[in-house]
Amino acid sequence: MNSIKHFLVVAALFLLAFSITAIALNDYQQPLNFWGGAEIASPSDWVSEDQIKVYDDTVILQLTGATWAKFTDTNSMDPFLDDGANAIEIMPDSAEDIQVGDIISYQTDSGIIIHRVIEVGEDNDGIYYTVQGDNNSFADPVKVRYSDVVGVLVAIIY
Repeated sequence: MNSIKHFLVVAALFLLAFSITAIALNDYQQPLNFWGGAEIASPSDWVSEDQIKVYDDTVILQLTGATWAKFTDTNSMDPFLDDGANAIEIMPDSAEDIQVGDIISYQTDSGIIIHRVIEVGEDNDGIYYTVQGDNNSFADPVKVRYSDVVGVLVAIIY
């Protein structure tokens, strides 16, 4: 029994040392995943590193056509987005730019909704997006078209 505990302690220390070394060798922060969870589609890289300027007293995002977004407390995007978070959105150049994992806001008859793209499809009317709130157990019941898109989320400020 002691040998199993010893092995687990050594293995945990090895993983910790490996992670710290990997982080120290580059400027990237790495989430640590011991459990080997499945890859989940993440948002596309809409902002390149050279568009981000960080100074002691200022942060500058050099984005064309950026708009400010605020959220209501619907819980559909918990814990990622919630009331009080602020964000920046941009309008993509084309329907093809929006990918699975991106978070888009889109216009409906009852207002603007912001949800994650879980599927990109095409039918006789062209490209459409199936979207779903991260905290919802089902997809939105509409096909979202590029003409309905208000913006793609590129930054969240908590």
